[in-house]
Amino acid sequence: MSIPGPYGAAPPPAAAPLPAPPAGHGPSAPAQPGPLVQFDRWLDRRGVVLDVVLAILAFLTLGLLSLATGAGSGSILDQALTVVATLGMPAALAVRRIWPVASAVAINALALLHFLPSGMVLPVDLLIYVSVYSTTVHAPLWARRLSLGSALFGSALVAATLLQGSFSSRFETIAQVVIFFFGISAPALLSWAFGLLRRSTKQRWESLVDRAERLERERDQQAQLATAAERSRIAREMHDVVAHSLSVIIAQADGGRYAAASSPEAATQALSTISSTGRSALADMRRILGVLRVGGQLEPMAGADMAPQPTTQDIATLIDQVRTSGLAVNYAVSGRPLDLPSGMSLALYRICQEALTNILKHGGPAASAQVSLDWQGPRVMLTISDDGRGAAAPSDGAGHGLLGMRERVALFGGTLEAGPRPGGGFHVRATIPLPGVTR
Repeated sequence: MSIPGPYGAAPPPAAAPLPAPPAGHGPSAPAQPGPLVQFDRWLDRRGVVLDVVLAILAFLTLGLLSLATGAGSGSILDQALTVVATLGMPAALAVRRIWPVASAVAINALALLHFLPSGMVLPVDLLIYVSVYSTTVHAPLWARRLSLGSALFGSALVAATLLQGSFSSRFETIAQVVIFFFGISAPALLSWAFGLLRRSTKQRWESLVDRAERLERERDQQAQLATAAERSRIAREMHDVVAHSLSVIIAQADGGRYAAASSPEAATQALSTISSTGRSALADMRRILGVLRVGGQLEPMAGADMAPQPTTQDIATLIDQVRTSGLAVNYAVSGRPLDLPSGMSLALYRICQEALTNILKHGGPAASAQVSLDWQGPRVMLTISDDGRGAAAPSDGAGHGLLGMRERVALFGGTLEAGPRPGGGFHVRATIPLPGVTR
């Protein structure tokens, strides 16, 4: 909610785009991942091509060997199923990374399809172990368990089928089936174990890379926030220094111009005030610019005034300066003053400076002001009020004065009240809690 008055409406803070940081001083680029992570990303980017190459190699080796082994034996149906399995299982291998579940289902189904009628194990059936590895790495948990269970079931089925009728006793049957089963299922268990290791390693790498990227983003965001906060602080300082000094200079120049004919002494005094105010403003500007250059590419400005920032003790000097501009100001201090942190003391000084500047600009020639600094228990209260016509003065549309005041007070957990007075004029009241003081 904007507040009307001589200081203009206080607009909500807008998110202005940040300028590009200078070369060599902005946030650094994200660190390059390690060679293992780079290799893993390389595999993921070229996974389809590698899987197609793997499928072709599987057909040229295991597929052709399977055709030579099983295509010429058994019935026509067995031979046809052998050809279908020999062609289909390597083809399913080509999509093991894109559709791991569909690939595993196709490989296991084709292996079962040709094995049940003929009872023959083909070299191409070794691709079942590849499917177990692929589903373990790339598929969800239920698919991983189902793939391993299918491979173990197939191993038991093969063991029972191949050993059927080759034993002399029941004990020998069970023992040979168990031994043969573990011999056949061992590669499936190894494929599953390697798949788990590969999956965990891949997840750990991805987690580390994601964490590094998030840290980089957080660092960049913190740098941008720090830059925005520094820009806001500099804008407040520049506004307070320039606005106050120019208002005093303009008031003195107007008064000196009218008094030049009748009172040369008054004109001379006005010129002296203009000179001292301009020099003070220049010193403040040099101090601000000098601080900005410290630690940067540029060296501090030669002759920059590095004097301490003003405090609440300097409010009396500020009021004396304003009085020389023709504004009647009454200043009162109540309570026991305390030593404040430099930032808090500077905030109170700048608020008083900005409020008096606005009275000079908008209060009118007959305006008077009252400034009170009350040390009330756990808080300090600064009140600036006037009886001029500032409440009815047109706004300049900028509204930076009130906005800067609110920002300064908010930094220390305080509140700001500003608005027209019932009998005319304007008032500003800043209340800031005192650090380490309780009721």
